[in-house]
Amino acid sequence: MSLSGLNNLYREVILDHSEHPHHKHNLERATDKVTLKNPTCGDVINLEVNLVDGKIADIGFTGEGCTISQSSASMMTDAVIGKTTADSLEMAQIFSDMVMGKKRSDADLEKLGDAAILSSVMQFPARIKCATLCWWALRKSLGEDVDD
Repeated sequence: MSLSGLNNLYREVILDHSEHPHHKHNLERATDKVTLKNPTCGDVINLEVNLVDGKIADIGFTGEGCTISQSSASMMTDAVIGKTTADSLEMAQIFSDMVMGKKRSDADLEKLGDAAILSSVMQFPARIKCATLCWWALRKSLGEDVDD
């Protein structure tokens, strides 16, 4: 596949997650709820997580934001359901490193599922906060001390 074909595929996946987000709903049961805002652009994410026996049994999000913010949240929720708290926090770190341009192994990036597609966000510094907002909310909901 050509580079332009690959870019078009990435764009289609991002748009599909934005237009048809997975897990965009409130949870009936949530062990934690977090709301974070991106003051730069106005994106807001309300993340609800239901932990059972140290694993993410269910996760949902609501809120408004740009295509990158909404698609990142959709991809993240797909990637972390069924994962342990430790695995989910590791994935959040991998994602953060990736969008900041830090080298990660292919095996690490595979853990992110579709979210690995957002690696190109590093080329647009203003969009990094959009892509990471949901991952910061996840970290906070799982008990990590993060700055809002």
